[in-house]
Amino acid sequence: MNTPDLNLLLTLDVLLSEGSVALAARRLGLSPSAMSRALQRLRDSTGDPLLVRSGRGMVPTPRAVELREQVGELVQQVLQVLSPSPSLDPSKVNRTFTLLCSDGFVENFGPSLLTKVGREAPGIRLSFLSKVRRDGSYLRDGTADLETGVIGKGTAQELHTRALFRDHFVGVVRQGHPLLEGDITLARYANCGHVADSRHGIGNDPVDVALNALGMQRHIVTSVAGFASALALARNTELVATVPECHTRYLRSDMVTFPLPVAIAEITLSMLWHPRLDADPAHKWLRSIVREVCLE
Repeated sequence: MNTPDLNLLLTLDVLLSEGSVALAARRLGLSPSAMSRALQRLRDSTGDPLLVRSGRGMVPTPRAVELREQVGELVQQVLQVLSPSPSLDPSKVNRTFTLLCSDGFVENFGPSLLTKVGREAPGIRLSFLSKVRRDGSYLRDGTADLETGVIGKGTAQELHTRALFRDHFVGVVRQGHPLLEGDITLARYANCGHVADSRHGIGNDPVDVALNALGMQRHIVTSVAGFASALALARNTELVATVPECHTRYLRSDMVTFPLPVAIAEITLSMLWHPRLDADPAHKWLRSIVREVCLE
């Protein structure tokens, strides 16, 4: 089966609208001879003369009259498909977005994000998904629409990213912890029992790298895969947790936070998304809202 030339749809629409080869040619910027050839191709495709001579003009055949409205609607639909998306009205969007993020992000930024989205786009629902894999597969297969986190070596190269904010590490202990009795020196800090972040591998956490550069190491008692879990253990034990300050603000509200006695490089929290969603108006709006909430 031969594929029809869909460009002929526009030509047919103009011909049936103008009822004249000359006028249709002028409207489309073609020569009369080129338009006559296009009309002949249309006649061959439809098996109908479409326009026939009547005195000095041309009149449509019954088949052409039958096609006129249908062709006009098809052309309008094609033009809409091939045109940029119209301006987005968030209040009229009805859609669910899944955000892949840590518990700390949900607790710190989730309430403000839900409030802002609910106020401006009540038809948009946010679903928060915990991280299990960090290879971008959730974004690639469409399980998640947007991810927040620190870009690392394992981040898929095809993903689009934008920085949200920079964060620095702090030490956190329970109220009444022995470490608080006196100055928090580097030696006292390192000799305490620590809960480490297992996502980096034991001994490869940024704080361990910084301590190793000084010829020291901390006493790691246990490890967990997340800052929320680290704080939960430190809240009820003698362990020290080392966590990002902004990312855990509410998670450690009932604990004591102190500046680290060792310099650790800051981290940048970013949002990541798959290229297929880059131009999607609703997704662009969501990204702007996430950024606004984080900047606040």
